[in-house]
Amino acid sequence: MDVTFLGTGAGMPSKTRNTSSIILNLRNEGEDYWMFDCGEATQHQLLHTSIKPSKINRIFITHLHGDHIFGLPGFLSSRSFLGGETPLTIYGPPGLEAWLTMTMQTTKTHIPYPIHYKIVEDGQVIDSPKFRVRARKLAHVIDSYGYRIEEKERPGTLLIEEALKRGVPKGPLLSELKNGRDVELSDGTLVRSVDVTTEKQKGRVVTILGDTAYTKASIDLAHEADLLIHEATFDDATATIAKQYGHATIREAAQVADEANVKRLVVTHISARFLKHDLPAFLAQGKAQFQTISIAEDFMTVDIPLQTNNTTT
Repeated sequence: MDVTFLGTGAGMPSKTRNTSSIILNLRNEGEDYWMFDCGEATQHQLLHTSIKPSKINRIFITHLHGDHIFGLPGFLSSRSFLGGETPLTIYGPPGLEAWLTMTMQTTKTHIPYPIHYKIVEDGQVIDSPKFRVRARKLAHVIDSYGYRIEEKERPGTLLIEEALKRGVPKGPLLSELKNGRDVELSDGTLVRSVDVTTEKQKGRVVTILGDTAYTKASIDLAHEADLLIHEATFDDATATIAKQYGHATIREAAQVADEANVKRLVVTHISARFLKHDLPAFLAQGKAQFQTISIAEDFMTVDIPLQTNNTTT
């Protein structure tokens, strides 16, 4: 599981940062790629990665500001040209489906694959065999949502030698035990899964927030997350502007991470006013509140390792 940042800028693209878009790679977990927001030129950013648009099967939109959605029409169209035939589900606030439908009709754009739209509101968004996604409204000038992606508990590792020692034959019964189910042997002996597997692995948690000022809803969504992705459009000197426009400073993002007890914070949605030489001082404001913090850059990938028995794998 990892996250790739396709766009890390705020408001409009700059020479170094495109508008907002994030890819959550769940291919090893059997879920392909999930996209979070799709700012203008996101499909161009994808060309610089190995991610195929046809392999993106879910898109989550945080809010309807242009720097988070203006790339959607082009991406949806190109997805069909590039072999995308599988269904796509798009999650977002009310109005998203109407806007996209009107855009496609006006431009006579034909999408051959099914698109399913799901309106997001506070509460559970997805409950699949491997993942659970929950959303909450944040504090922005329009409705903006954050998403908490929870990987469900993973089965422990099968101790094959121990299972064979207990008389379990090679074959499907071993798979049953690995998946947490007890099995009965031909002689009536019951072999319990817990006796021939290691402890279950705690699932990972990733929290991806839309544009927002400091809010307790962010802390709730980020509680003990392995990775929190929070906007940091402004700094201490521009905190008044941040409040006026419903954004956060880097110190406020760090405060959320600290109060939520997350393992790692990556800040994004960085104002173009902060040039490369400004970033060390900018980052220092966040580190004063929370040490495990970094600033996202376009095309940066962050791995999210499993935590097993208090160790990382």
